[in-house]
Amino acid sequence: MSSYLIMFGIFAAVTILVGAIFYLLYDASASTTEDRLEILTGKKTARAEDHGIMKEDLAAAGSGVTRFLGKLFEGIGNIGLFFEQADSPIRPDMFFLMSFVCLFLGAGVGWASRAPMPLWPVFAIGFSLCPFMWLWMRRRSRFKRFAKQLPDAMELIARALRSGHSLSQGIAVVVEEMPTPVATEFMLAYEEQNLGVPIEMALKNMMKRMPNMDLKFFVTAVAIQKQAGGDLSEILDKIGYIIRERFKIMGQVMALTGEGRMSGIVLQAMPIGLFLTLYYMNPEYVMLLFQDELGKQMLFYAIVMQILGAFAIKKIVAIKV
Repeated sequence: MSSYLIMFGIFAAVTILVGAIFYLLYDASASTTEDRLEILTGKKTARAEDHGIMKEDLAAAGSGVTRFLGKLFEGIGNIGLFFEQADSPIRPDMFFLMSFVCLFLGAGVGWASRAPMPLWPVFAIGFSLCPFMWLWMRRRSRFKRFAKQLPDAMELIARALRSGHSLSQGIAVVVEEMPTPVATEFMLAYEEQNLGVPIEMALKNMMKRMPNMDLKFFVTAVAIQKQAGGDLSEILDKIGYIIRERFKIMGQVMALTGEGRMSGIVLQAMPIGLFLTLYYMNPEYVMLLFQDELGKQMLFYAIVMQILGAFAIKKIVAIKV
């Protein structure tokens, strides 16, 4: 009876997942367009401090489970900003619904692979974290692309300023000439200042969306130049030069620490690989870790030491430039 219930749960989870994907393909782009229109018409400020657009979308979106998740999600302050920073095509309420579905899929995979029952929650949690890992990696990748494109954007603005254009016109050049995500973020700042927001405030809003140290230098330079005057183009050229030089140093650091990082990956993956290999070769031998009291303690301390080792290796190879 329990096996039939598990099979029915897996079938229902897959059905919901397919339905969620189908819904996203037809609804995500429309919701994004509506958000942009609200910004341009002044109903909402661009990426307001409390991220009101995202919260209202969550509270109003869907019904049943999605609306409940939206209201539950509404109380978390920075989660909307996290989705904006990742430029996620998936609405947060549907994202959490898909994560919930992946939770049941993971448990189903653990059952189908005939893994020990204590490992089923591990499969479930691992599958449910996959969407979050995808979102985190998408956000991280977007931040990296923005950081690499920022020196070129500053150079374009500096050239526009030397040609006699204003800062706003220089930002417009960046929007036209640069790829995403720099063009997208500067476009939002350009639209905000066209709607009456001071350029300094528009750039500060962009800095909230993209927490980048080099962008902070740029915003600070613009604010100082507005108050005290000075040659902003020369300052931007120097900032761009410093950013490029730091990227060169970062490349050298990555090359020097490559062996340590690879060793850390191997050391972290080896115990897991050995555990899975021994389980499929001799399940009774591995089951002692789950059935015997001493085995449970050894397994617990092994996991703790594995986590501490991961943090220690990361601390060793992580060099800030």
